[in-house]
Amino acid sequence: MIEYELLKIIWWVLVGVLLIGFALTDGFDMGSMAIMPFVGKNDEERRAAINTIAPHWDGNQVWFITAGGALFAAWPMVYATAFSGMYWALLLVLFALFLRPVGFDYRSKLENTKWRTSWDWGLCIGGAVPALVFGVAFGNMFLGVPFTLDETVRSHYTGSFFALLNPFALICGIVSLSMLCAHGGAWLMLRTDGDLRQRSAKATQIMGIVFLVCFLAAGAWLYFGNIQGYTLVTPFDTNGAANPFAKQVLTDANPGWMNNYSTYPVTIIAPVMAILGALIIILAGGKNKAGLAFTGSSLAVTGAILTAGFALFPFLMPSSINPVVSLTMWDAVSSKNTLVVMTVAACIFVPLILLYTTWCYYKMWGVITKKHIQENTHSLY
Repeated sequence: MIEYELLKIIWWVLVGVLLIGFALTDGFDMGSMAIMPFVGKNDEERRAAINTIAPHWDGNQVWFITAGGALFAAWPMVYATAFSGMYWALLLVLFALFLRPVGFDYRSKLENTKWRTSWDWGLCIGGAVPALVFGVAFGNMFLGVPFTLDETVRSHYTGSFFALLNPFALICGIVSLSMLCAHGGAWLMLRTDGDLRQRSAKATQIMGIVFLVCFLAAGAWLYFGNIQGYTLVTPFDTNGAANPFAKQVLTDANPGWMNNYSTYPVTIIAPVMAILGALIIILAGGKNKAGLAFTGSSLAVTGAILTAGFALFPFLMPSSINPVVSLTMWDAVSSKNTLVVMTVAACIFVPLILLYTTWCYYKMWGVITKKHIQENTHSLY
């Protein structure tokens, strides 16, 4: 039988894998639509951009749904606190996502310029807003979330929606948005040709520069900006039952959230990967190298998420009101039996998801050209 401690680590890794999978797949969906009105200068170019993701966008959201389900099942207290405390922010994401399916389905139903342009901007919002909000949410994790727990371990959130929009969190939001826009631009470079590909390459390069500057700025702010990091004091029973009160947490602005990088030097590979990915994006975008640009954006996405995860470890949701009740992967977790059942299910279904996703991309791969749009004007989005 697997030890409870090991199961907790396994699910920290698995949820991270699901988040990276979501960012890599649905990320280029959102990113390509966020820049679509800017790189597509006419209806045919915009339809070409939309149809590069047409066979995949809804399947890619399986990663999002699975990550949310895994969060609920593995760390129910984190799920409850996040979805109740950040309720309005999550509603904003939900309503932005509403624009995607209706935009895809209805945009080309009428041959009316105003109608189609309106839906183009709706798809842009549906891609840009979630990308921005996800980054803002991660930024607030480093600042601490204003919640506490009562004696019955119920969370009480005392913050507001506008408090989430602080300067540091907004920089993290720009990191997320520019990162996914660069990823989406690289995807359009892979799947389109002509002027649309050229403009996508330029947009990819610009977004890569914005990402690199903001990523470095956020890191410098964490290190030099007097933002308190949290440290879990040992000894701590990592194999014990979930009890958020049974721990001691220290707060310190120096080294703060950078402490894990000195304690576990191997973790420095994550920010190096993100920076290297950004440099590849900038170089490949300037030389119109689609495959290299997509490789760079994939590295940047993976590295940025790992950077945040390694810095926060083992904290999942730090509390700015009472650091002791901060939720960690050790004490905000489900029971051992629950994690065992989930692990068995994950061993079966995660490979299946990877297999059918790979098969779909293989069978539906190809460049979407202007001629293809003209020849299939009534059957495509």
